[in-house]
Amino acid sequence: MCIVNCRLNPSDQECSIGIENGKIVSIQRLPSVADEIVDLNGKIILPGLIDVHVHMRDPGLTYKENFKTGTESAAAGGFTTVLDMPNTKPPTNTAHDFKNKLKIAGSKSIVDFGLHAGTANPEEIPGLGDLNPASFKVFMDLHDDEFLMNLFSEISDLNQSGTHDHLVSIHAEDQEIVKKYTTMKSSETRSDSMVYADARPPLAEDVAVSKAIMMAKEFNLKVHICHASTETSLNSIQNAKTEGCNISSEVTPHHLFLDSSYLKKFANFAKTNPPLRSDSKKIRLKDLPITDIVGTDHAPHTIAEKEKNVWNAPPGIPGLETALPLLLNQINLGNISFNEIRRLLCENPAERFKIKNKGHIKTGMDADFVVVDMKKEWIIDSDNFYSMAHYSPFDGMKVTGVPIMTILRGEIIMKDSEVFKAIGNHVYS
Repeated sequence: MCIVNCRLNPSDQECSIGIENGKIVSIQRLPSVADEIVDLNGKIILPGLIDVHVHMRDPGLTYKENFKTGTESAAAGGFTTVLDMPNTKPPTNTAHDFKNKLKIAGSKSIVDFGLHAGTANPEEIPGLGDLNPASFKVFMDLHDDEFLMNLFSEISDLNQSGTHDHLVSIHAEDQEIVKKYTTMKSSETRSDSMVYADARPPLAEDVAVSKAIMMAKEFNLKVHICHASTETSLNSIQNAKTEGCNISSEVTPHHLFLDSSYLKKFANFAKTNPPLRSDSKKIRLKDLPITDIVGTDHAPHTIAEKEKNVWNAPPGIPGLETALPLLLNQINLGNISFNEIRRLLCENPAERFKIKNKGHIKTGMDADFVVVDMKKEWIIDSDNFYSMAHYSPFDGMKVTGVPIMTILRGEIIMKDSEVFKAIGNHVYS
């Protein structure tokens, strides 16, 4: 048996966590005897983080990222489980391509993983449903209302068959509004990154969220709104919950901590969908109590791609290695608590996406942990990322509090910024 000596909270006495065969078998307040002892000298230990929204770009876009580099980035940032989005080449919207991506992830991933399924081929939904996707992903900015109605009906019928209970994850930006504003703004002579943000206004998100709520109610579906970025959309989701709608929300660190002014400083390197919002429209730390999940929307691209003109540069920000330090820094500033991190990055993701044996430090659970040093300082430098995406709108920001060790099923996969080889498992197998 292996024993990890640590603290679960700053005010707690040191405890010993016993691990056998990758599982937590005991949690004791007194030191224990074991074959191997990992003494963390009173450092804080959290459940391994779960990121429900990543883009590993594998297959087909591996010049940007792949399951090896992406999950090394995850391990460096304290994440032990990631759920990958379907917009790869080919997209993961057929049973054949889903199975192929499972093989790729199984051969490269060093953390545990799951896959979201694409929805461009509705006739493939039953076959995809049998493969246990993390969710069915819907991009409202890419599809019209009729397509969405048919899609929701199809997934609802699948769930009502009695063998499925699938979640629908939604990129909520209204297609018609985005089209109209993009046509209008692209005709302007402006070429700054702000013009792209103006082409995807808060209205597009707020309307899409309202539509998603109505369809969730109509078809009795579980819905998860990805990267909510406006106060209005978060409040709409919260109100829908009180009305009995089975809906959850996710926010990203970049929408929490940045605003549209960063587009002037970092240009396309801060370009993302939905865009960074103005100070008057954006979400804030005070909104975390009505938020369910923090997801990074880790979306890597190459520097060359990001240096294209504003309309051709792809949207997306790498976030796996910055998310936890940014939040730990807020704990040090007295703005949030460890309980918020456990809720938003461990417990709720595991519960909402039905990831067994993850998200808690309890006996019987997987021995997944991240150890943090709340006194260690770090100036964010994307040149040192494990991700292939060496850029970040957080570059140069100083934070206090960093992950110093990541443990997956009892195995140390990151220590003092060095990532080690490991084998990740499919969490839905």
